[in-house]
Amino acid sequence: MFRGFLGLPTHCEVCGLDYAFIDAGDGPAVFIILLSGFIVVGSALIVEALYQPPFWLHAVLWGPLILLTTLGPLRPMKGLLIALQYHHKAAEGRLERRPGA
Repeated sequence: MFRGFLGLPTHCEVCGLDYAFIDAGDGPAVFIILLSGFIVVGSALIVEALYQPPFWLHAVLWGPLILLTTLGPLRPMKGLLIALQYHHKAAEGRLERRPGA
């Protein structure tokens, strides 16, 4: 489904589905950032309160965790949001004029 890490082709190579309807935008990144921030900041606060390690150790501990919790689930989350758009036939909002209005 993906070309590269997050890029999408114009259509599916297997079934020919046109991907023009896809507009995931920043949705996947926002969900991942919020979840990752909760995990990393919560863990860092607990470690700081219990052990009070030096700052360089915080950088060594939390740098890899940030990369794992942000880059790891980003592609599956984008795929999930695209699948939900397809399933629910999501499209841009349209204003319809009612008769007599």
